[in-house]
Amino acid sequence: MVLHHQLSSRKRPAINHPFAPPKIPKPKPKPTPTTPTTPTTTNEADQSQRPQDDVAEATAIDKMVSLLADAGCTLFHPSGPPCLPSNPHNFRRHLHRLFSSSSNASLRSAFLSGFSFYVQSSQNLHRVLLPSNRDGLGPATCESLVRHLLLVPPIQLDLQNMLLEKLPEYFDINPEYSGRSSSLDEDVARLIVNHFRWLDFLVDSYAFTNKLMQVLSICPLHLKKEIIGSLPEVIGDQNNKTVVDSLEKMLQEDSAIIVPVLDSLSNLNLDYQLQEQMLCQEILKELKCIERVRDHKVIDIWLLMLIYMNGESLQKSVEKIFKKKIIEGCIHEVMVDHCIGGNMELVQDYFSSFLSLSEYLLACKEQKARDFGIHMYSILFEEFVDTYSRQEILGALVTHVGSGISFEVTSALDTMVLLVSKYAHELVPLSSHINGVLDYLEGFSVENLHKVYEVFSNLAISARSSANFFGSSIANELLMIVRKQVTSPDLKYKKMGLIGTLKIVSCLVDANISTCPAPSQQANSAEALELLKTSLDSCKQFPIPLILFYDELVTMLDCRTVQPAIVDWIGKHVGEFESMFLSDLEGGQLSVKDLHCGLEGELMMNLDGDISPICLNILPLVSSSLQSSSNLQILPANFLLLSTIERLANQGSLGGIDALLGCPLHLPSSKYFSGDGWQSLTGKQKHLVCLSLYYATNWIRELLNAFCTQVVGRFACTTQSTREETIVKLLKRLRNLLFLESLLNNSLKQYPLSLPELHLHVEHPGFHPNLVGHVEKKNEHKKTYESFSSNNKRKDRKTSKASKDSGIDGKLRQPTILDVLKKAGVTTSQGTPNDDSSALSPKCRTSESADQHTYDTNKHIILEVSAVFKVLEAQRSKFRPLLVDCFSIFTFSTNQDSCCPDPAAELPLHLYLLRDIRYKLDFFSPPSKAFSARHLGSPPGLSRVTLSQFLAKIKPLFPTFKKHFNAAVSILKEGNENCEEHWKVQSASAGNPDIPNLVLSRSSVCTSVFNEILHCFNTMLRLADINLDKPILTGLLEAFQPIKIQDSIFSGLQPIPLPGTIEYLYCGAYSFVEDVLDLACSFSFMLASEALLTLESIVTSILKFNDKLMEGNDRSTSMGSIEAVLPTLRSRLGTSSHKILMHNWDNENSENGVKRKGEIVQRILQVYLENSESTSDLLHELAFSILPQAQSSKTTEEDDRHGFTTLCPGMFNIWYRVLHEENLAILNKLVKEVVHLEKHRAGVQLDTVEELLIKLQKSANVLVSLVNMCRTQDKVAVHAMAVKYGGKFVDSFLKVFDFLQIHFQMHNELIIQLVKELQKATRTIQTLCSEAKGLKQTVITSKIPSTKRSMERFLFRVKALLHTSPSECTFWMGNLKHKDLMGQVVSSQAYVDHQNDNLDENPEEPIAEEQSAGDASEEDRELE
Repeated sequence: MVLHHQLSSRKRPAINHPFAPPKIPKPKPKPTPTTPTTPTTTNEADQSQRPQDDVAEATAIDKMVSLLADAGCTLFHPSGPPCLPSNPHNFRRHLHRLFSSSSNASLRSAFLSGFSFYVQSSQNLHRVLLPSNRDGLGPATCESLVRHLLLVPPIQLDLQNMLLEKLPEYFDINPEYSGRSSSLDEDVARLIVNHFRWLDFLVDSYAFTNKLMQVLSICPLHLKKEIIGSLPEVIGDQNNKTVVDSLEKMLQEDSAIIVPVLDSLSNLNLDYQLQEQMLCQEILKELKCIERVRDHKVIDIWLLMLIYMNGESLQKSVEKIFKKKIIEGCIHEVMVDHCIGGNMELVQDYFSSFLSLSEYLLACKEQKARDFGIHMYSILFEEFVDTYSRQEILGALVTHVGSGISFEVTSALDTMVLLVSKYAHELVPLSSHINGVLDYLEGFSVENLHKVYEVFSNLAISARSSANFFGSSIANELLMIVRKQVTSPDLKYKKMGLIGTLKIVSCLVDANISTCPAPSQQANSAEALELLKTSLDSCKQFPIPLILFYDELVTMLDCRTVQPAIVDWIGKHVGEFESMFLSDLEGGQLSVKDLHCGLEGELMMNLDGDISPICLNILPLVSSSLQSSSNLQILPANFLLLSTIERLANQGSLGGIDALLGCPLHLPSSKYFSGDGWQSLTGKQKHLVCLSLYYATNWIRELLNAFCTQVVGRFACTTQSTREETIVKLLKRLRNLLFLESLLNNSLKQYPLSLPELHLHVEHPGFHPNLVGHVEKKNEHKKTYESFSSNNKRKDRKTSKASKDSGIDGKLRQPTILDVLKKAGVTTSQGTPNDDSSALSPKCRTSESADQHTYDTNKHIILEVSAVFKVLEAQRSKFRPLLVDCFSIFTFSTNQDSCCPDPAAELPLHLYLLRDIRYKLDFFSPPSKAFSARHLGSPPGLSRVTLSQFLAKIKPLFPTFKKHFNAAVSILKEGNENCEEHWKVQSASAGNPDIPNLVLSRSSVCTSVFNEILHCFNTMLRLADINLDKPILTGLLEAFQPIKIQDSIFSGLQPIPLPGTIEYLYCGAYSFVEDVLDLACSFSFMLASEALLTLESIVTSILKFNDKLMEGNDRSTSMGSIEAVLPTLRSRLGTSSHKILMHNWDNENSENGVKRKGEIVQRILQVYLENSESTSDLLHELAFSILPQAQSSKTTEEDDRHGFTTLCPGMFNIWYRVLHEENLAILNKLVKEVVHLEKHRAGVQLDTVEELLIKLQKSANVLVSLVNMCRTQDKVAVHAMAVKYGGKFVDSFLKVFDFLQIHFQMHNELIIQLVKELQKATRTIQTLCSEAKGLKQTVITSKIPSTKRSMERFLFRVKALLHTSPSECTFWMGNLKHKDLMGQVVSSQAYVDHQNDNLDENPEEPIAEEQSAGDASEEDRELE
């Protein structure tokens, strides 16, 4: 009984309360009856009935009082609550016997009726709920009368229901808002709830629990919390499923009760499934709602891990939340360190869960998630030092490697490399657990092969250097594998062996990490030399493996400090360079001028004049290579190795080989590059000319890579005069490169040819996102180029059969080039080869025939130097890449004050570099899809370079970007082609021969420079890491500051940003590009659009930077200014996009036609809508006014009537789709607002609800207008979009029906009008679907099923809304007539039912009509 006096969450206060006397209803005297002649009205009848009811009520109360008195209870006690007998057990037993007897059923009913009448008075209810006196003696210390009655089984459930039904009468009493605290005895609602606690038994727990949950759902918040907190004491361990389900539903409606719910559930004796269902889900919901980074704690990780370990069905949800928090930056690596580090005993039980979560993260597509997974593997390996745990970790990594998914394999190998770098000695005994990685070598990319061999090479070196692992076989096994691979005739295995060998060598001879004694170091050097010799011998006769060998040596020399013996050996090998590739000159001229395959030779691009002692012997070597293997294929890689050795031997100086920078090239005569000269060549000669240009091009590229190191400040050995001379030569060599690539591009266009591989790059084959013509190679093991044989027996063979080479080169054929060339815009056709091409391969003969059929010998072909080399870009991956150091040329200039902004004609050179910078930047930029081609590896020239490193290297270029940009703008403003002779003069000074048909358009160059610089600026602003590196971001913004920022930028801003602050720099950059936009509009739509997209990137960057400030704990004082800048810039961005959309672009040429502009117009229109003052209002205007005018216009004059020149017939579909998409986005935002309001329903204002309904109405109106345009628009694409987006709109609209039903009574007119309006669109969509089926328009029919399902659900939700909500409206469904879009009935489906005929006479007739309830018609429906 002591428990009955205790409360679980509070103690009952002492009772000291004055009582009012009990209120007893008294019977009233009967009124005087009316005369018979007086008619009795309804009111009079009610008045005559009331006295009779009062009498019955008094009689029932008297009976109840009598029964209580017989049991020993005095109900009417003038000084307090009822008086109970001294023995309450006898009292309850008496009532139990009395009401249990079947013969006394009427007494039970009479008692309950009397008690119900009695407690209708709040005073009486209060009296029976308070503790009672015992026979009038002593203080009121015993239980209340109601408490004792609840322990009488026959009447318990009835009394429980009676009290629960009384509860809503006391909802208005809220102590939280009354301004004073209320004791338990004064609060009737709390008294009632308290009486349900700790009952000895429940007669019908299921019925009581259901009733309690029903009342709980409508309780005010304070009382709801009270009841939820009392549930464990009220219902005990029974009906927990019902309780959990009800609480879960209430939590979805009101998140304010989560604390009492969690407290209550923790005290309920729930089974495993209910705990998982309720508690875990609510924790996950709460974690999802936390958005700010600083609000996340280490305890959040523990909560997730607890759920992950104990809630199997919720593991997927935990994984998704964990990944989302990582990507958003809410969970950091430091938090995991605090969670796991130093807590091995605590984490021990959760090891498998942490490992499983690490496995999930490492398999994610998102790089940030995988990096986090790598860190988790590392911290687990560090913390758990036992053998079992580490074996589990390594086994999981091997499983990742075996997945075959490139990004997952790469991350797993990165993890292994990290672990080996830290714990090599500890991993040696466990090496058998990762040997399985070697089974997957065949499928690895070059990048991953490096990582695999780095892991095993470091393990092997660690095993050798430690006495504890003497006799370990890992080193011997590794050496056996790589020796077997390197001697294999198959390139695939030879490549693997070379990479492995060079990785082992780099570990053996690394002077920095070698800890072995001197004898061991000598042994390592000897073994390394033996491995190098074996590798060299195995690939000496095969160009591609040898190129790989040289490149791997260069990487080793650049990344490690190698022992001198190895450097000496490499130096001796590259010493053969002169005898292999160079020829001596006498007075700067060839001593003998021979013909090579009938071609005359010529020395070109001589920068040293008569004093040049040597020349690069390209033409003779190409000529001789047609009958044997070509040394020229290894020339660039050999020279790169030579230059690397030279720098190592001379403290960074290339003075010993500087003659190579200026020496001339022996190439085919320039007369062959004119139209007539080219047509005079045979197929074999054309082949030779193309290869000569190709090798010369790549030679120049490696010259730039090597000698740019002399001027970038990396080495202090270069004097100022030498540096200046080198800069001049580098600029000339870049001019040579541009000249050679122009000629090669034109030659390949006329004579399609598969070029030999000079750079073994297989991770990223052909990927070039912004340059036309790149395709992926299908097989990296094809041969280098088609060989030419003089064997006459092959003449009679079929042209489809490819000739085979002897040896390994037969396995190295390049893929067919026809598909590549077609994509690059080259037309080929079949033809009969002439006699001179008998030695050509079938592919070359076909190409030559195509040349003869496609090009006219008398046609003068104009070559534009500044154009994108589309044919070359198709095979760009085979070229030697330009390294990042080459971009330093961008800062070099010989410009002096002269007649024009570019007197040295250097803008074409800078344009060439800009395109390469853009290519590399696009690799780092965020991909449009979750997984893009860039995951396959780095593009050429970016291997082992991170984004931060790349940005740091190009940061010095930022000011030069603007310098060249201003020069291009100045030339464009001049509007003519003055000073065109500058290019010819500078080209001649670089040793380029005069080619009449090779011209330069200054306007084209300047337009391209303008576009490329803006694109690079735009791309860098969008890089994910640039906002994390404030110096880089600040430097970029500072480079693009105007001379004076427009005053209008700062209008309305308080305070005005101070110069030097980040917000001031953002405003300056925006002002600069905005000024540029005005100029761009006078030149080209493409330039204007690039400027606008750059403005958008500036605004987006401000948003990201502001988010970073808000996430940090130390907020910058300028954060308020940044937030103030945003509205101004977004408004100006909307204005600028509006300007472009309305600008007259009549001067656009065919290159910038409709098809090319379509996607850009779409993005500009989206920017216009998203940055307008009110997107919904603008959508309404466009849908109701602008688009209908454009749809009805027939002439150009009518097109201009609405003002948007970009809204032409060719662009109508794009505008139509964008309006649909933006309208749908607005609806989805409104749906989120509705959901948010429903979670906080108690505090919702009527004005807020009405405002939401008006916004929904606007969105529905826009949909109706867009869909109804199909009645006058006959384009199938437009009809398909109406069906598609109409279905999506209805599907999203269904989510607000609960909200509409809740507020229907207060806003029924608005809601009915909303539904009526939306029906206009659904009926038109029905008609579109019917017509599409009849006409078999598959573009539309594929979208019909999902749309029909959405509209059917909409139909029944409207019916449910109107039938369950009290209103004067009635709903019915009927058969729709089959009408066309013009409203005409299709005779094939005429109806006989006249009632249904009247249903849809008007195609826009609403489904909800205001009629009497009796007028509802039959519910027949047909959705077709």
